[in-house]
Amino acid sequence: MTENVKEIFGSSPGGPPAPGSAPPAPAALAAKVRTLAPSMTRSMQRVAEAVAGDPAGCAALTVTGLAERTGTSEATVVRTARLLGYPGYRDLRLALAGLAAHQQSGRAPAITTDIAVDDPIADVVAKLAYDEQQTLADTAAGLDTVQLGAAVSALAGARRTDVYGIGASGLVAQDLTQKLLRIGLIAHAHSDPHLAVTNAVQLRAGDVAIAITHSGSTGDVIEPLRVAFERGATTVAITGRPDSSVTQYADHVLTTSTSRESELRPAAMSSRTSQLLVVDCLFVGVAQRTYEAAAPALAASYEALAHRHRNVPR
Repeated sequence: MTENVKEIFGSSPGGPPAPGSAPPAPAALAAKVRTLAPSMTRSMQRVAEAVAGDPAGCAALTVTGLAERTGTSEATVVRTARLLGYPGYRDLRLALAGLAAHQQSGRAPAITTDIAVDDPIADVVAKLAYDEQQTLADTAAGLDTVQLGAAVSALAGARRTDVYGIGASGLVAQDLTQKLLRIGLIAHAHSDPHLAVTNAVQLRAGDVAIAITHSGSTGDVIEPLRVAFERGATTVAITGRPDSSVTQYADHVLTTSTSRESELRPAAMSSRTSQLLVVDCLFVGVAQRTYEAAAPALAASYEALAHRHRNVPR
């Protein structure tokens, strides 16, 4: 069975890497594990946690050895490798060896970032700053640039763009639309689910709809994206769960990462950080593609508001 595992599971649920995309770099492996582990089966989580926790030890194991170490099967090991973005276990072993070498290069160990009720404010600042940095690094490492480029192309040529988000994700949706408006594009943010659906009905081919949801299961965001998808618009999902419900209606999926949730640091905080990075990447990409129109539009919007930022004589 060992020799034929790849072939047997060539169409496994994890699926092969998307066409045109490369396997994650070694440094991105830990970020992929943190992002995808919550949506894995428990047996796949054991494999993912093992390779992230001991890359050097796991790199020395055959697929059979890793299966035995984690109490799983060879098939589960291969499925996990593919879900993490590697064509097969051999490619995962190479990444593990690279990650082990990276970890042995003298990098300082990570600080503990759990925030306690009685932490001094200076410690709170340090821990939050570290978490934010780690979240941004993980999101950047795991972001599929092929999918990102496709989303940028769709936005740059869109007749109009609708963005859906609820709660903290709604604030990110507003941020994206404000940026697109400043470079002369037509964009609307919808946090009211009824208005989102009634607007989605008006979309068609040549339009873009973007759903922002960390869980990927927010019904008030999924419903308008589904309507937009069925109307022929190009659809994009920005989510921390790449196998969640929202992705079945998304032409392009942009995966975000979050730090570990705690009592004083809910998921909405770290998911917002990673979502804003993706939004900024989309905006800059669109501004590059439409630079001849975007640059004058930015200058005009800046000039229109400049008087509001000058000192007013007393």
